[in-house]
Amino acid sequence: MKRYWKNKVRELCGRSAKLGLAAAVTVSAAVLSTGTANAQDGLNDPTLQPYFDTFKGKKVGYVPFSMSFDLAQGWLAGMQNQADELGYEIITRDPNWNTDVGSQAMNQLINEKPDIIVYMNPDLQSYARILKKAQAAGIHLVAVNLKSVFPTHYIGEDWQQNGVEEAKYIVEKCGAGSGRSGKVSIMQGILTSAASAYQLYGVMSVLNEHPEIEVVSNQSANWDASKAHEITQTVLQQNPDLCGVIGFWDGMDIGAGAAVKEANLAEPVYVVTSGGGAKEAACDKLMDGTYSAYINYDVRRMAADINSVIKILLQSELPADMKTFLLPTPAEILTKDNITASSCWTMADFE
Repeated sequence: MKRYWKNKVRELCGRSAKLGLAAAVTVSAAVLSTGTANAQDGLNDPTLQPYFDTFKGKKVGYVPFSMSFDLAQGWLAGMQNQADELGYEIITRDPNWNTDVGSQAMNQLINEKPDIIVYMNPDLQSYARILKKAQAAGIHLVAVNLKSVFPTHYIGEDWQQNGVEEAKYIVEKCGAGSGRSGKVSIMQGILTSAASAYQLYGVMSVLNEHPEIEVVSNQSANWDASKAHEITQTVLQQNPDLCGVIGFWDGMDIGAGAAVKEANLAEPVYVVTSGGGAKEAACDKLMDGTYSAYINYDVRRMAADINSVIKILLQSELPADMKTFLLPTPAEILTKDNITASSCWTMADFE
């Protein structure tokens, strides 16, 4: 009897082995067949369609100071290119330099419930309550180039370091061993703006270490080129031996640079400013002598950073009140001696 059952077990095991072998051959053939098809046609990336689907129906609000200047135009051009590619919508509101209109635009956008608002703070305080309201409504907030006392994500210039670099340049040209008067004028924008407050701290942290530098004027031109021109004319009349002008933005400092050129002084007055590197505002003005040096926080790089953040936030399910992050923009000091063909940009770069 025992021999009978042993034989039965062997028989069954043999049949199972044959069946298993047959199944293995069938599966292997299927795999080989699939592999052959893959080799011929490639593989369809299963993550690609869900990636594009993520952006459908999404909205990004955009509220700059104004659409009348190069920074705002360049950022929008870069943002729009990506939006067109991925299929989400950019909603632009133009305050045209009016803070009250900007506040209204921000409130209107909150009611439209975009997924993200990319914006510029006119100063440290004006939008603070509105930003808190937007965040509570579940909207991600990305400040560009100018911060608020209400913390949100930030992409843009490190204004304090910007001030340090501008001051170092002027100390090199006007400080000890230069043979110059050491007299310097500082041209601020809106005093309550982050770009002025933080930049001034950087400037003074350098100048305070150089007693040979005398600040003969420290005034606000409110980002206005005409006012910067008028202030600089007066300073030059009172100080014909002025050595340098430290300006806080090219759109304003073009007025200061023009006043210096018009004065036609025997010795150069070094004008240093900063901006987004548009060709007409930066490279052309360095070449024609309006500026001596220019801190370039390249709009092309900033637009790329904005787009990267938009893609990350639109794909994530992170809450709007998540921990904020900073993406400071690396800056480059330009003079007419180191300009290259790629140093500055035009709108054609975004086409």
